[in-house]
Amino acid sequence: MSKIKLLIIDDSALVRQVLTKIFSSDPEIDIVGTASDPYVAARKMKQVKPDVITLDIEMPRMNGITFLQRLMAQHPIPVVVISTLTLEEADTALLALESGAVEVIAKPKLNTKDALEESTSKLCEVVKTAYYARVGKERTTSLPKQMRTSTFPERKNDIITTTDKVVAIGASTGGVKAIKKILQQLPVDCPGVVIVQHMPKLFTKQFALRLDSECEVSVKEAEEGDSILRGQVLIAPGNLHLVVKRSGAKYIVQLLDKPLVNRHKPSVDVLFQSVAQSVGQNAIGVILTGMGADGAKGILDMKKAGAFTIAQDEQSSVVYGMPKEAVKLKAIDKELELSQIASEIMRKIN
Repeated sequence: MSKIKLLIIDDSALVRQVLTKIFSSDPEIDIVGTASDPYVAARKMKQVKPDVITLDIEMPRMNGITFLQRLMAQHPIPVVVISTLTLEEADTALLALESGAVEVIAKPKLNTKDALEESTSKLCEVVKTAYYARVGKERTTSLPKQMRTSTFPERKNDIITTTDKVVAIGASTGGVKAIKKILQQLPVDCPGVVIVQHMPKLFTKQFALRLDSECEVSVKEAEEGDSILRGQVLIAPGNLHLVVKRSGAKYIVQLLDKPLVNRHKPSVDVLFQSVAQSVGQNAIGVILTGMGADGAKGILDMKKAGAFTIAQDEQSSVVYGMPKEAVKLKAIDKELELSQIASEIMRKIN
């Protein structure tokens, strides 16, 4: 394969220098240019035609979000945002993902040799994944109106009934937009939903808050012992595994601070395997866009336990990794375009 042509955009000369050194260490990546701001980057893009761009958020003259949104509207290209991942920037980072960034990753740690090596490995892997990502305009097939209409008249905050069905969703790269699209199509009386999205610790609470403000269903970051309720979505906190347990007549979640599984915490496999054991045939499993294989074995366990299983199709996935691995294991009942998944969930429930 030819080398991946990479353009680095950051207002800090030191950061540009460090990133150049990091990416130059990978024989599959060719740095074709650096830029101190989006205006310089726009000129260089015409000259070097990069395959992937790395982008900072806070920059002079034009911030990274504005540049990203213009880029996706006019010239879609895989973008990896490399920024300072702080609580204050969590909302901005999520906006970057919603605006089309393939991934948001922390700036490299330079304090120790081991930290730098870990950052180098992660950054190079993310850029290589981004190279294969599908970016651009989405198809906007909507859920039929009758499927969105709730059979209950209450507002979402009034629905507190226990759920007899559980929908478990797992996602990674590209999952922020995919999850939002599915949840916005679910009615307020939908079954309880539990989600693992690979995401740093600081981001998951903000992710849940954003979704809650934009969806009919109620969305919150999961807490230890939360009941799984109709019309409510629980997001696994970053850096904790989430499992589903039966407690009397209801299902609850437990949060576990245990080692990484498939290099992730939370892990989709951990969630799906617990749902297979505790919920069995009363569950629906959904594996969405993402690199790697996390969730593939778990959703196979769900299928074996009698659950109905769905995978996002290749055409609508940003990265067709996790769904592909699940399909290869023959763990999937239906492979669907993203816009069809919510309606399929409600059809199976009804």
